[in-house]
Amino acid sequence: MSNSKLWQPNPLFIGKTNLYNYIQYINNKYKLQYNNYFDVHQWSVDNLELFWKSIADYFNIEFHQNYTSVLEQQNNDVFGASWFNGATLSYAEHIFRNYTDDVPAIIYQCENQKTITLSWSELKTQVIKVQAYLLENGIGVGDRVVGFLPYNIESIVAFLAVNSIGAIWSCCSPDFGTESVLNRFEQIAPKIFIAAQYYTYNDKVYDKIAEIEQIKSQLPSLVNTLIIGNAIVPNTTTWKSVIEKDVVTELKFTAVDFNHPIWILYSSGTTGKPKAITHSTGGNLLEHYKALALHQNVKKGDRFLWYSTTGWMMWNYALSSLLCGATLCIYDGSPAYPDLYNLWKFVANQKINHFGVGAAFHINSMKNNLDLSTYDFSALITIGSTGSPLPNEGFRWIYDAVKNDIVLVSISGGTDVCSAFVGGCPMLPVYEGEIQCKMLGAAIEAWNEDGKSVVDELGELMITQPMPSMPLYFWNDNNNEKYLSSYYENGKQVWQHGDWIKITKHNGIIIFGRSDATLNRDGVRIGTAEIYSAVESIDAIKDCLVICNEQADGSYFMPLFVVMNNDAALSEEIKLEIKQTLKNKYSPRHIPDAIFQVSDVPYTISGKKMEIAIKKIFNGTEKSKAASLDTMRNPLSLNDFVDWYNNQNT
Repeated sequence: MSNSKLWQPNPLFIGKTNLYNYIQYINNKYKLQYNNYFDVHQWSVDNLELFWKSIADYFNIEFHQNYTSVLEQQNNDVFGASWFNGATLSYAEHIFRNYTDDVPAIIYQCENQKTITLSWSELKTQVIKVQAYLLENGIGVGDRVVGFLPYNIESIVAFLAVNSIGAIWSCCSPDFGTESVLNRFEQIAPKIFIAAQYYTYNDKVYDKIAEIEQIKSQLPSLVNTLIIGNAIVPNTTTWKSVIEKDVVTELKFTAVDFNHPIWILYSSGTTGKPKAITHSTGGNLLEHYKALALHQNVKKGDRFLWYSTTGWMMWNYALSSLLCGATLCIYDGSPAYPDLYNLWKFVANQKINHFGVGAAFHINSMKNNLDLSTYDFSALITIGSTGSPLPNEGFRWIYDAVKNDIVLVSISGGTDVCSAFVGGCPMLPVYEGEIQCKMLGAAIEAWNEDGKSVVDELGELMITQPMPSMPLYFWNDNNNEKYLSSYYENGKQVWQHGDWIKITKHNGIIIFGRSDATLNRDGVRIGTAEIYSAVESIDAIKDCLVICNEQADGSYFMPLFVVMNNDAALSEEIKLEIKQTLKNKYSPRHIPDAIFQVSDVPYTISGKKMEIAIKKIFNGTEKSKAASLDTMRNPLSLNDFVDWYNNQNT
């Protein structure tokens, strides 16, 4: 039984989209006759070089030095592909090349504080001054500059200044613990450390000066530290002094190789030190133009908000809305303070056109029965969702409670590519529970256990052709050992992403969770997302987490952990309702072996449930080794699981 269709674009809407215009462009340029998105997608993966060249041409990428070849690869392997060889360019130059002050560059609000609007001229002036500071400190091409910053105007200014001179950016959110920050920054030997003394969350101001001094003292590679705040720290410079300094110069742009690093992002660090994932300048430039302009239909003058922190790749992704000439809208702080209405209120008041957030926020809004009928969402064109699968009822809630004439852009990709493999398409209908399409240039397949591509059944998400936004390498990864083991341990030269998916008959995609968290029931594999969708539809249940552990005798034990609404007690009646719901919606195999109550479910900062950490705890791993506590949203949540495991083994 197929999922219900929730939205269908009309021909007038389609004809005004960037994607429709792009299709007319390639039809004219290459003498094609496409009018169907799926035909264009197939063309894009069958003709990789021609497709990515068309993206560079369509978006008028300004190469300082032209490329000699679009793609070079050995034996058609995904690993080791090299893109636009010989080309040089500047990402920051593309941000500023078409700006005008008829629309703001940035609209920023920190919780209940006054909204700040920054013009393009003001943004450029601040970038010039920070660029001058960096040059005065000898920073140049390839040097690393790191941030310990909330998602604010200063973080955007700092990155653009760093990128403009060809240096490499990396950032951690200030809610990361000191050890987690050092585990990341020590790997890349930064020369400049830019840190905010304060950040605000849930109406509480956190002073991070002690942590800043500790981090600074343990990074011997630093030549200077730039502090945003009023603290007086020896051998540092204040942001205020940099911004207030008279600088008589123009903004300079240093062109770097297409495959020169733009930023270093990090894996979650659940096993050993976080992997320092190094991304290419040109690859991310092309990918973000494609993803934001074509797939999300972001246009010049639009207002774009994707709620994030600087420690999540959605910060980098949202930043690229500036490439499209959009206004970058930033909400800094808790999305649920003073209540869940506050972020929706910001979207309505600022007339935001594109609003994205983690799926957990949509689910919480739904489960709290928010009444949004008095809010003006007339400007809203797309609503985005990512971080974890959005269940069917979450899709329906958005169309029922927010707006019924909207493109729900559910995307899935990750830090690995700083973008999405599967996502939105303004030319296609939206079906409940389904991501609309494979994105252009992304050769996605679902493989079964025999390594065969399948449709309408569960399989491992495989990428069978290279993409320019795949990592260049992991920093300090000798012979690419960690890189290869992360994506290519399948015996074939295709990228194994680690997601469990189904490609539907009408080419939509359903994500069933991480394949390493897949549930095994009598030899049948089940995605965790199915469990969560069913259990969390029960009014009494606030949240849940499920794992499946292999026992010594080869059998499997599948416990379900639930968080009750209003701290109610888990009763036998609720347990029975859970079992009946799972059986009726799916199958008897979905029924857990045991159901236990916990006070909270552990999440990463980016909003992913931490099934693997719980599996490790249940295999006897110490809590501190099972998860990177400093990068969790709620590290105390692990305590109930540790207690339960200890009680079962005493």
